[in-house]
Amino acid sequence: MRRLLFSLFLTSVLVLNSSAINYSVNAQRRQPRAPRTIASLPTQRGADKITANQIRDYLTFISSDALEGRDTPSRGLDIAAQFLALNLSRWGFKPAGDAGSYFQKIALTSDVVDKEQTMVSLNGQPLTLGEHYLPFPGTLDANGPMVFAGNGWFVKSKNIDAYRGIDARGKIAIIFGPPAGLPRGITRQDLQGTRGVDYMNAFEYAEKQGVAALVIVPDFQFIANWERNRMRMIERGNLVVEKFQTGPQRVIAGVIASPQLANTLFQGERANATALFESVYGTQAVEPFELRPDKKLSISVRKQSSAATSAQNVVAVFEGRDPVLKNEYVALGAHYDHVGVGIPVNGDSIYNGADDDGSGTTALLAIAEALAHTTPRPKRSVLFVWHAGEEKGLWGSRYFTENPTVPLDKIVTQINLDMIGRSKQEGDTNPRNTTLSGPDGIYVIGSKMMSTELGEITETVNRQYLNLNYDYRYDDPADPNRYFFRSDHINYARKGIPIVFFFDGEHVDYHRPSDSVEKIDFQKMEKITRTIHMTMWEIADRTTRPVVDKQLPPQMGGSR
Repeated sequence: MRRLLFSLFLTSVLVLNSSAINYSVNAQRRQPRAPRTIASLPTQRGADKITANQIRDYLTFISSDALEGRDTPSRGLDIAAQFLALNLSRWGFKPAGDAGSYFQKIALTSDVVDKEQTMVSLNGQPLTLGEHYLPFPGTLDANGPMVFAGNGWFVKSKNIDAYRGIDARGKIAIIFGPPAGLPRGITRQDLQGTRGVDYMNAFEYAEKQGVAALVIVPDFQFIANWERNRMRMIERGNLVVEKFQTGPQRVIAGVIASPQLANTLFQGERANATALFESVYGTQAVEPFELRPDKKLSISVRKQSSAATSAQNVVAVFEGRDPVLKNEYVALGAHYDHVGVGIPVNGDSIYNGADDDGSGTTALLAIAEALAHTTPRPKRSVLFVWHAGEEKGLWGSRYFTENPTVPLDKIVTQINLDMIGRSKQEGDTNPRNTTLSGPDGIYVIGSKMMSTELGEITETVNRQYLNLNYDYRYDDPADPNRYFFRSDHINYARKGIPIVFFFDGEHVDYHRPSDSVEKIDFQKMEKITRTIHMTMWEIADRTTRPVVDKQLPPQMGGSR
């Protein structure tokens, strides 16, 4: 009997325990899972591997005097490229440059001024090369009377006609404004209709008017950097990318006038140079007019072709894990060049470019290192491009998008980092730091301009992760600062690739030797770099690419 009772007791205990276990398991299964958020993923995606100290180490080298300001081309730029490639190789990245290397070579040529054969004179009195004038590209012989032609442009939508009421054929036209880019009072939005019919820049319109040569009175920025421009345009020559010169070349040539020459040219005329400068940059425009017929300018410019040289983009791929999606790319870009050695300021002539764009350069390197030490890999591949020649006119990004080493239609998004390391500190009253972002802020440009979905992804990642202050004040192609057009992302956007551009704002050290590593806010850089890393991961792991639901209009350079 005792045996039977014990047996029944044991059986009942086992049944009860079994029921309890099953209840516990089923209860756990019935518990709703917490939704996965970006904030729960930084460890799995490697963002925690990106640190302020790591970035500091890289940037201390990239912005050191040893790299001499990383001009394009230069020894310092080549050393920086080798440093990037060395680390990419150590971390197992696939080379995506030329001939199985990390380097996409950009062939350059230069036309140097023939100082003995280049002469300019006013009424027979010779002018001094480098002091009174700088010749811009092209061989030239012109001799004759002169006309004043405002900013030189024709823009129908703004009723701007630089040659209204005058006959400039065969004459030398004097115009006021920047030697390159848009003059004051004209934006990209004003360039409506057909180029050559509804609008023309100063060179195109001068050619159409039959002008023999141009004399450009430059803006304040060019004048302030006259010595550096003299070195670039006379001693080093006009450096150009060979492949950019295959199409029709600009025919009209001329010189850039110093303020001293401008004053001499307009002495005794209807308006002096100061009044004309103020008219072009102010609101009261002076109508075009012919200068006195007894005042004649003679210009003879000769060039000599120099030996070819080269620079390079640094290009690498981190291959994705998905057998299908790995054929698509999330592109990350930054320019690793700066402006080299220039005019000394307080005894310092090396323009180190710690923020511009050593910060973007090293942030990309930190993201690459984090990727290399994180498993699993993203589904899509990640394309890294360090662009050369951004400071020369976005050369590297234009070269890559015109000569891509991966199919452009497989790039689902391009994320551009250009100046992300500086913060406006509390109590800073310097007017040149007015628009510098704070320790938890960054300007975000272009994320919503082509893809509503990309804008939403960018905002969601930030909101669910570190929740930085994303400032969209410059996210507008009509912004007078034109930041949307001034960095490498624009060349990707023009190919139909949705972009997002991260930027800390201009500051007192912009393009000065004082843009140095000790002024970088590395805690800010860590937060921004981690957030960009997480944004890249989110795009790379989505089943579909961000939908492009808006196109750049033709006047903004949209190609499709």
